[in-house]
Amino acid sequence: MFKSYHNIQTKTLGSIFLASTLFLTACGASEPKDSVKSAADAIVNKAKVAESTTVTKVHEKVAQTEAKSTSLSTKKAAVATPSDNMGGSGTYANGKFVIDGGVTYPVKNGKIASYAANTQEKKGFTYGRTPTKNEIAAWDIDVMPDGTGLPEGKGSVEEGDELYESKCVSCHGDFGSGGGGYPSLAKGNAYEGQKTLKNQRLKPDDDGPVRVFGTYWAHASTLWWYVKTGMPHPAPMSLSNDEVYALCAYILSINEMEIDGEELDDEYVLDRAKFLKIEMPNKDGFIPNIDGKDGLENVRAFYHDTSNYGNGTRCMKDCFEGKAKIQPITIEMKEFNPPLSKVKDLPKEGANGAAKVTEGQKIYEKSCAVCHGNDSMGAPDLGNKEAWAKVMKPGIDTALKNAITGKNAMPPRGGTSLKDDELKKAIEYMYSKSK
Repeated sequence: MFKSYHNIQTKTLGSIFLASTLFLTACGASEPKDSVKSAADAIVNKAKVAESTTVTKVHEKVAQTEAKSTSLSTKKAAVATPSDNMGGSGTYANGKFVIDGGVTYPVKNGKIASYAANTQEKKGFTYGRTPTKNEIAAWDIDVMPDGTGLPEGKGSVEEGDELYESKCVSCHGDFGSGGGGYPSLAKGNAYEGQKTLKNQRLKPDDDGPVRVFGTYWAHASTLWWYVKTGMPHPAPMSLSNDEVYALCAYILSINEMEIDGEELDDEYVLDRAKFLKIEMPNKDGFIPNIDGKDGLENVRAFYHDTSNYGNGTRCMKDCFEGKAKIQPITIEMKEFNPPLSKVKDLPKEGANGAAKVTEGQKIYEKSCAVCHGNDSMGAPDLGNKEAWAKVMKPGIDTALKNAITGKNAMPPRGGTSLKDDELKKAIEYMYSKSK
């Protein structure tokens, strides 16, 4: 849960508080009926009186609320355990609170609450074997915020720049700007960008929050782990530890971040010791605190205490008198600049001298270009004479067979549902453009 950030006029804040109060009481947490109505009326009156107050005072009030919420997330809740008339309980059989603050149901008369339970006999089923130590070690490769799992290694920003250009730019754009449906990795200075997380779009031209690695992520360890295990997309686990350090150094540099007060220029070399000194701008931006050995218990305590996100006891219906006041959308986004386009057609054949588009080209553009459009994916790229001469040396039948069954990092049929004849046309097109 991202911490509540507000930068809004007092009158709007009063309306939002009222809508939130009525919505939350209707959906799961309520004071007694009369006190809810009185509280709602009080909030409305207070909003009207405080209309002329400054935004600074609003921020101070929100900061106090956040501090209280954070404190409550680490202590035992004094709220009664949720339950209902179907046997639901806010605790598991071991006595611990349900992890998300909800209710768990036992199997009773062949049902779990209102739903039939699978009560078939489990005798005779096996659950596999105990994994070996080596199998566990191969699987247990995550990196924790405290440095657990982070291996030794080193890499410079300059080396990371070169790696990025060869393996990452085709998806994530120049300098991490994003593109092609893949996320941006940087949008200017991370420290300044983190401040935008407080932004509220109250007017059509207002800037919204900037959520990229540098501004939003709480821990740099997630970056190292994800790059190592998941990137580049067609060849995960192919990067050495030194290469991962180099790429992390480059990504930190384009976010204009510092480590121990030092800027990351081209010659900066990132290693394990320096990595552990990284402090992300948004490290305290999330609640509850899920890190460390008490992480799960913090989550249980936070969600069990409805004062952290509601205002009373569990309630699912008839939680207040009267009708809920609906807060309408006051600013509806209808226009986009530049305008959105859904046109994905290829140029019309013969238009403005355009060459005739073959069936193989159409298939390539639709299903093959993402990997064969350049050499960053490790596949033979369009126009590479040497690479395609090697592919076609055994003949078109062998090349087609390899495409159907998959070879090296290429999955069967390139991960598509293309038929054999369609694959053949695509191969012939790519080869014809690479002679």
